[in-house]
Amino acid sequence: MPTVQTVRGPVDVDDLGQTLMHEHVFVVATEYLDNYGRGAWWDEEQRVADAIAKLNALTAKGVRTIVDPTVWGLGRYIPRIQRIAEQVPGLHIIVATGIYAFEELPHQFEHRGPHLSPHLPDPMIDDFVRDLTVGIADTGVKAAFLKCVVEEKGLTPGVERICRAVARTHARTGAPITVHTNAAARSGLIALDLFAKEGVDLTKVVVGHAGDSNDLDYLMRLADTGATLGMDRFGLDLYNPTAQRVATIAALCQRGYADRMVLSHDTACFMDYFGGAWEETRSAVAPNWRYDHIHDDVLAALLDSGVTDDHIEQMLVFNPKRYFS
Repeated sequence: MPTVQTVRGPVDVDDLGQTLMHEHVFVVATEYLDNYGRGAWWDEEQRVADAIAKLNALTAKGVRTIVDPTVWGLGRYIPRIQRIAEQVPGLHIIVATGIYAFEELPHQFEHRGPHLSPHLPDPMIDDFVRDLTVGIADTGVKAAFLKCVVEEKGLTPGVERICRAVARTHARTGAPITVHTNAAARSGLIALDLFAKEGVDLTKVVVGHAGDSNDLDYLMRLADTGATLGMDRFGLDLYNPTAQRVATIAALCQRGYADRMVLSHDTACFMDYFGGAWEETRSAVAPNWRYDHIHDDVLAALLDSGVTDDHIEQMLVFNPKRYFS
């Protein structure tokens, strides 16, 4: 039986259970935190305890696994996640490798590899492969999937190089991919086209944030490639209100696409985008943008819209299991 790497080690894919496919534990820029946050708005012990409480509450809703695409550019720091995972025994946390960048490469790669000469190997690929096969830093925790971005500006030179490095790491390791996309710019099509040309198995790609769109033609074009739609920003109503997200999923289920969607919120226990005012800002601007919104509100709304229990099981259990198999 296939296994998948989690923060606490490999688990059988049959044990993943209900899975939220795009959630963060923390989004905290480490350099900003170390220079400006500690002693101001960041208390390590308080933040860890808060995360443990929130994730234990999530397991009480029936969620067994969260997939955390926090990579370089979003503040990945695995030792902190290990501490939390030890105190949330009912939850598997799956982590990623890759780079979150909208336009430019990190300077640490800009002056190495193909940017200097197209014949040079890309050190980014070796770094990603190491995270997947050896472990992240010295933690022993292995990433289980790859993360990259194709945003509104499309394939800038930096974004293209990252995406090709992700695709070539997939070719070497078989690791699946999640790509952040901009639904309004329909950048999922650009990402999938690049991956297809690189020989990626598109059934192993989640098009992140596809659920920000209600354009059924666009969404079906993505799904018809074999890729999976990330209906993964529930509660972030600024991009697409919950009622519209629900109606779109119901329409796609009626058209036979339940096997091409996964559900999530893309929220976190804490994000530093608002400094120390994360909870206050989230509560004021997006009060439903929390881990339990799907189980408390969305599942019932889906059922009321004609989505079946089997469809929900497909999106929450079977599709994540297939992705990691």
